[in-house]
Amino acid sequence: MAEAYSHKKIGSTKASAEKSHSYLNLFLTNVRKHWILYVMVLPGLLFYLIFKYIPLAGSVIAFQNYQIFKGITGSPWVGLDNFKFIFTYQDFYNVLRNTAVIAFYKLVLGFPAPIVLALLLNELRLMLAKRVIQSLFYLPHFLSWVVVGGIVFELLSAQGVANIVRGWFGLEPILFMQQQAYFRTIVVLSGIWKEVGWGTIIYLAAIAGINPNLYEAAVMDGANRWQQTMNITLPVMFPTILVLFLLNIGNFLELGFDQIYNLLTPMTYSVGDIIETYVYRAGVLQGQYSVTTAIGLFQSVIGFALLWIFNRMARKTEQGLW
Repeated sequence: MAEAYSHKKIGSTKASAEKSHSYLNLFLTNVRKHWILYVMVLPGLLFYLIFKYIPLAGSVIAFQNYQIFKGITGSPWVGLDNFKFIFTYQDFYNVLRNTAVIAFYKLVLGFPAPIVLALLLNELRLMLAKRVIQSLFYLPHFLSWVVVGGIVFELLSAQGVANIVRGWFGLEPILFMQQQAYFRTIVVLSGIWKEVGWGTIIYLAAIAGINPNLYEAAVMDGANRWQQTMNITLPVMFPTILVLFLLNIGNFLELGFDQIYNLLTPMTYSVGDIIETYVYRAGVLQGQYSVTTAIGLFQSVIGFALLWIFNRMARKTEQGLW
């Protein structure tokens, strides 16, 4: 019996090795046949390898009292002390709350905006008008947040357009950028204005792939444009919407340093200071590398947990990232 089991195990191992070898040969054959496509993909792979995967090794700093002159190998190990510190530090909870609140507003208001814009653009029948409007919405994406921040400050300044309009109605001017009550609204709306046009590209591509026969059949059944949108366009777009939603939820706590830093003022720190700005201030300016690395690692773990939870929920609709 033992001998039979041994022969069976050896045969299974040999079959597995042969299968792996056949997969390798198939891959190499595919590379030789489509080498130009692999060369085109190579820069993207190198980008993620150099800037996403290799830096993961630096996460060990979160468990050390990192000292820049001793490096990773020479810095003393402190275990979970950095995580204990951030969870007992009162300012961290304020930063986390600000990040979560702004992220929630962006998800609720910012995520549907490109979908709505794509549906509206799809209803335009005059191609020239459609292209002009698309271009106008795309252009802000190519502006840096330094430029957009300057535009926002000018529009909302004491002599800006917003206060000029208020003056027409006899209202006193407001320093919007110095008021805590307006800061989060400004962040969300400026983000939508800058990125909504760029976000419509994938949705318009999904709409363009819809079979026109579906609309013709709906018209024959007496469906109006609203009914066609609700019963054809949106259901066909749903897989694309779901995948992009999962990608967004995975970056839930990553709001982007550039936008907040360029809009933040000393008067709005209490409602606008987020994880990225705190990490910059404490890590880069104050040299607290281990603590800020621990915060970044915590941020990534929360993002992965949210992605895993929502992906499990998406699998019930036979969709999902994996």
